[in-house]
Amino acid sequence: MASLSNWVAGARPRTLPAAVVPVVVASAAARAMGHFVWDRAALALVVSLAIQVATNYANDYSDGKRGTDDARVGPMRLVASKAASPKAVLSAAMGSFALAGVAGVILAILSSPYLLVVGAAALLAGWFYTGGKRPYGYLGLGELFVFVFFGLVAVMGTYFVQVGRIDLFSAAISIPVGFLAVALLVINNLRDIANDAKSEKMTLAVRLGEHRTRMLYVALVVLAPLGSLALFGWRHFAVLGVAALYFAVRPIRMVNSGKSGRDLVAVLALTGRLQIIFGVLLSLGILL
Repeated sequence: MASLSNWVAGARPRTLPAAVVPVVVASAAARAMGHFVWDRAALALVVSLAIQVATNYANDYSDGKRGTDDARVGPMRLVASKAASPKAVLSAAMGSFALAGVAGVILAILSSPYLLVVGAAALLAGWFYTGGKRPYGYLGLGELFVFVFFGLVAVMGTYFVQVGRIDLFSAAISIPVGFLAVALLVINNLRDIANDAKSEKMTLAVRLGEHRTRMLYVALVVLAPLGSLALFGWRHFAVLGVAALYFAVRPIRMVNSGKSGRDLVAVLALTGRLQIIFGVLLSLGILL
């Protein structure tokens, strides 16, 4: 049976900043507008984290069943390593999806029934990333869906449930946040590019090739902090987000040095750190 540490590793904690940062930044924006509602922010965080964890377990289950993870060089996979049965991992995924659904329904009751549609779309996106007969993650569309759901939807949704509207300000802050969420997936897929190609998992990295995938990663981690400059017209101190560029230097150097496979695991951690630091700086700037 899998240990607690196995289940924690299977939840892929290094990817969780993609779920936390959008809620934190959007809540800071709501507070700046005088509409911060702590219980709705907390529910939004539960939804975001639960969907992220559920997607990770669902990915573990689906890729493990297909054999895609048999030669994985990244963090452990529960099914492929046989630390847990496929049924147990599927149950963990469904339980996490259920938690997200319950919190989402409460949010919809408190704010708007339209959130039920958005929430259902997010749950389906989490499952069909690698689940089903034609998973979109195998078609190179993973990055697009991450940008939409962990950038646009997560930020504007969290902002909406507190402020009661969606505006250009919430849309503007969602873009750089989405870029860094995508960067996490890009570096993950760059690490696995060789194995994915053998398994016919046609991720965007496989389709672009190593060189262009490295260029895409660099563009994302540079453009995200620079994107905070566009917020000057709303909140002058939001430009503090630019300071996060300092923390992008090391992962950029590692990616440009040609590191591959297991050597890129450290870059995933550094990218998560960059996203957290950017989120803190941007939130602080918005509040100031």
